[in-house]
Formats: sequence, structure tokens, C-alpha cells
Amino acid sequence: MDYLGIDLSCAIGSLRNGEFPEKDCLLPLISKLLGYFLVAASITVKLPQIMKIVQHKSVRGLSVVAFELEVVGYTISLAYCLHKGLPFSAFGEMAFLLIQALILVACIYYFSQPVSMTTWVRALLYCSVAPTVLAGQINPTLFDALYHAIFLFARLPQIWKNFKNKSTGELSFLTFFMNFAGSIVRVFTSIQENAPLSILTGFALGVFTNGTILSQIFLYQKPAAAKEKKAN
Repeated sequence: MDYLGIDLSCAIGSLRNGEFPEKDCLLPLISKLLGYFLVAASITVKLPQIMKIVQHKSVRGLSVVAFELEVVGYTISLAYCLHKGLPFSAFGEMAFLLIQALILVACIYYFSQPVSMTTWVRALLYCSVAPTVLAGQINPTLFDALYHAIFLFARLPQIWKNFKNKSTGELSFLTFFMNFAGSIVRVFTSIQENAPLSILTGFALGVFTNGTILSQIFLYQKPAAAKEKKAN
């Protein structure tokens, strides 16, 4: 009995016999269900950040480069998982996150007027290279290197900006909490799906970097709010 790549026969057979499913039967099932839940939930991950920017008409405290690198990261991640032939439940959210990340960057550009020529050059460069990356027409060794590097470097500009400003500005707690939780789930599902070590390492780096930004939101938001109240 197989639905969307989920084998239910083992669990249903055990339950029919009045037994609780074995660990080897239960964990892969939980992994598949979590994977599809994560794909479904990913449709809304970036919405809190987009709505916060639009509502406040401000990108205060946001690193443009960090969000641009995030778009690059999702593009490479999606292409990498497709290239490795992983099941959709193991990476499907990347497609939805990429679409939302593109909308988010467009919002940042709109509320960062005037946009510099350098920014437009970066955007055009991405548009010209992305199709090649998504098609997997890239050296496998370079693919591996980019996949690992992007998970780390996409967040570093934002982490540094938060540290330097001692404020997280318009960063959305909900968006980064979902990013953090999603990365943890993906570490678990990657282990269960026997994903390559490179993919597992990438998600582990996601836990670290998203967790760092989440801790900065907790650490810096209250002092920033107190300063604004004092200024008023």
C-alpha cells in the first residue's frame, strides 16, 4: 500500500495485529509525513517577513546581500536535490521558498529606492546564471562546494549586521522560527531518506545559522524597543 511514496503496509499490518509498529517501520513513515508537511507549510514561511516589510514600508536592519544570497541558496539547493534524484518529499519546499524569496527581494528593492546600479547588475547576473544551475549543467565538484558554502554565507551578512547594529530591525521572528524548525526537521528526514552527507551537512548549517539569527532577535529586539519608547 503506497501513497505518494509513503509505504503504509508495514504500519497498517502491525496495527491490524494489535501491535505497535516497529521502530524500523515507524521512523521512515514519520519522516515521509514530516517531509510532506514541511512542503505544505513552506508555502507560508516567508509571508510574515513580506507582510512586515509591506506594513511598515521599511527594510530597516535588513541586509540586502543576505536576502539576495538566500535566493541563490534556494536555487542551488533545489538544483542540487534534483540533480541527486531525491524524492520530492525530501526537498519540495525549496521550490516554494525560492518563489517567496524572489518576491521578498523584490519588496526589499522596492522599499530601498533608489536601487544602485551594482544591485541591478547582481540581479541580472542571477537571471542569466540561474537557468544553467537549475538544469544541472555545472561541474559536480563545484556544485558540492557551492551547496555547502551558500548555506553558511547566505546568513553571515545578516548576522553581522544584527551584531553591528545591536538590533534586528524589521526581521520577522515567525519567519526565522519556521526556518529554524524546518532545518531541524530536514536533518531528521535526510537521515531517514539516506540523503548524501553533503545535503545533511547543508541542513545542519541551516540549523546553526537560523538559530543564530533567532537568538539575535531575542537578544536585540527588547533593547531596541526600549530605546524607541524612550525617544518618543
